[in-house]
Amino acid sequence: MATAAAVAVARGAGARAAAALRGGCGSAARGRPRVGPARPLCTAPGTAPDMKGYLWERYREAKRSTDDLVPSIMNNLLNPDAIFSNNEMSLSDIEVYGFDYDYTLVFYSKHLHTLIFNAARDLLINEHRYPVEIRKYEYDPNFAIRGLHYDVQRAVLMKIDAFHYIQLGTVYRGLSVVPDEEVIEMYEGSHVPLEQMSDFYGKSSHGNTMKQFMDIFSLPEMSLLSCVNEYFLKNNIDYEPVHLYKDVKDSIRDVHIKGIMYSAIEADIEKYICYAEQTRAVLAKLAHHGKKMFLITNSPSSFVDKGMRYIVGKDWRDLFDVVIVQAEKPNFFNDKRRPFRKVNEKGVLLWDKIHKLQKGQIYKQGNLYEFLKLTGWRGSKVLYFGDHIYSDLADLTLKHGWRTGAIIPELRSELRIMNTEQYIQTMTWLQTLTGLLEQMQVHRDPESQLVLQEWKKERKEMREMTKNFFNTQFGSLFRTDQNPTYFLRRLSRFADIYMASLSCLLNYDVSHTFYPRRTPLQHELPAWSDGAPTFRLPLLQEARAK
Repeated sequence: MATAAAVAVARGAGARAAAALRGGCGSAARGRPRVGPARPLCTAPGTAPDMKGYLWERYREAKRSTDDLVPSIMNNLLNPDAIFSNNEMSLSDIEVYGFDYDYTLVFYSKHLHTLIFNAARDLLINEHRYPVEIRKYEYDPNFAIRGLHYDVQRAVLMKIDAFHYIQLGTVYRGLSVVPDEEVIEMYEGSHVPLEQMSDFYGKSSHGNTMKQFMDIFSLPEMSLLSCVNEYFLKNNIDYEPVHLYKDVKDSIRDVHIKGIMYSAIEADIEKYICYAEQTRAVLAKLAHHGKKMFLITNSPSSFVDKGMRYIVGKDWRDLFDVVIVQAEKPNFFNDKRRPFRKVNEKGVLLWDKIHKLQKGQIYKQGNLYEFLKLTGWRGSKVLYFGDHIYSDLADLTLKHGWRTGAIIPELRSELRIMNTEQYIQTMTWLQTLTGLLEQMQVHRDPESQLVLQEWKKERKEMREMTKNFFNTQFGSLFRTDQNPTYFLRRLSRFADIYMASLSCLLNYDVSHTFYPRRTPLQHELPAWSDGAPTFRLPLLQEARAK
């Protein structure tokens, strides 16, 4: 986990700083700290201990230790162009590479989400008879992040951690944060029971009240939901939240299926598609080493063809052994009944029975079981890349044994933030202060408790600060205050490796083995944390040296 990896550095450093405070009287102990109870008070016989002075001296020592550690941490920055591993995997075992299209082979500019938001907003007004006044709302790219949950019945958007706990301070009704007290009253705490969570694919169905937004295309959907909710609330309009959710979902869907998005991109491809020679370079590298390649996408044929011609070249089909469009993932991976259909050069569907998937041809629909029968590409020799953890990767790893790679564009920007001195300084001190609170909580006298309350207040303020480094409303894609997010939990389960873009593959040999780092469990002693790491980190300075 990318965020966890960097936080682990700060956590280990913070633990060392706090541990250095354990020992005898005087300044912080030098050398390797010993594990033990809080150091004894140094007072003259017969005098009452000065608890306030004692605790604040420990605080100052911890601050000095943290300041001393930051330069060494700055020498171990993570590389934003690295590939991170959840599961050991060697590329030497991979014979076949598969790809999704949108946000995997091709990336879009910031203009696309504005287009989707505006088009769906207009559909709400023109086809669902919503108030024309909602047209005053514009798309804010900085409002939402992926992986959020939406309570359909309560009309609130929130971030949930890996243990189904809501991160307080990240619950929004419309465009306004819901007070913590109201959230706790609403959910009788901050835990969301399993039966209220979304189904396997993140959808709200079969009695589930939550929907999880995992798709990058869902960012304008979350913003539109929030804006319309905001309008109704501000104008005291009584409305049914379930109807609003369905209408917005249908409008976003129609932007795709009615071809609004596809037509706009094809008409101004330079505006919407981020051209990158690296996509072709990745495909050419794999082809040069004799790897088989295929494309399975939900997008239509002409749209894919025009985009691939732009980013790869008119001969793009020569690089792929199989091309499948309008696959309707995730149904493609589960429905055995739908046969393949060939698409001719004019986009017309042919009625021929498919006995073989031929190179240079484009096929529509079909199913994975027929795909496996016709190609023989089975099991761990296949590596498939996609950006949607559920629709692209979950079934492949759980049911079919393919290896999987997740494309997480947000990873690069988050790592760049995490490599800043301000972030490292903040995180290191936050972990040190947490360790100090844990160690000093044994002092229960009133004077000590007042000091500890001040420390807790500072810790809370610093947690809010770390959230704001990434997104003012919801923080990091990968972490709540302390725990991994629900998004990261699913990423860790369904993706063997993950990276910011396919271009990261250019930094690795085709026989490279990815090893997940052994991070200590809560009951394990991180014996290596006092010195330089003995495991291999994808460090930034190594990339620069190359």
